[in-house]
Amino acid sequence: MTSGITPAFDGTAGAALAGRTAMVTGAGSGIGRACATALAAAGAHVHVVDIDAGAATSVARQTGGTPHVVDLARGDLVEGLPADIDILVNNAGLQHVAPLTEFPPERFELIQKVMVHAPFLLLRRTLPHMRARGWGRIVNISSVHGLRASAFKAGYVAAKHALEGLSKVAALEGAPYGITSNCVSPGYVRTPLVERQIAAQAAAHGIDADQVVGEVMLSRSAVKRLIEPEEVAAVAVWLCGPHTGYLTGTSIPLDGGWTAA
Repeated sequence: MTSGITPAFDGTAGAALAGRTAMVTGAGSGIGRACATALAAAGAHVHVVDIDAGAATSVARQTGGTPHVVDLARGDLVEGLPADIDILVNNAGLQHVAPLTEFPPERFELIQKVMVHAPFLLLRRTLPHMRARGWGRIVNISSVHGLRASAFKAGYVAAKHALEGLSKVAALEGAPYGITSNCVSPGYVRTPLVERQIAAQAAAHGIDADQVVGEVMLSRSAVKRLIEPEEVAAVAVWLCGPHTGYLTGTSIPLDGGWTAA
């Protein structure tokens, strides 16, 4: 398995987003944390949303942002989040692996609440502000599983496919107001969620972690390494930059060639 070194986001966007206000869900760790850090480095004030109070507070402190401790499965709490947002990054997610016939219905419902219903509520809440300002950027952190399916991931695959569709609707409705909506669809990213999957699959298959990554997770990827959260965040910030106003309603497959095959 080959490896690569990814440079940390160095804030080269400067103050390109100075005066903008961003909201990132699931911002306490992984991709969300990297997005909050990168947006702050580009000059935006970031609302850090996470269910983990300690993580939300820590990231907000590091980025100069505002923490919000919210369970996104609760619509009433989502409706209490700020509406005056210029950049919305829908990132929060969770996973459950089981055959369809054994998939717990309550777990399937929870995944849809967090990964589809909450983004829908946040779009309803923030789009009026973006329209009034004549500018807005919606970045939905989807997945290669929003474009391709894998067995035993019914809840996650269904949610990511729904998020891709929701993003396209937002793009069409937002276009007359200077609002873009796009998905970033990575393969396996080095996050706590994926690290837990690696450990679980290693135990289930009786193989070591490197074999899980190389032979299971990356079997369909041409680039044989995990993606770093900072790589995803760099694309998210680029979508908010000055040269992407015509790029909307699409999905950027940051998947190491997975969907090319």
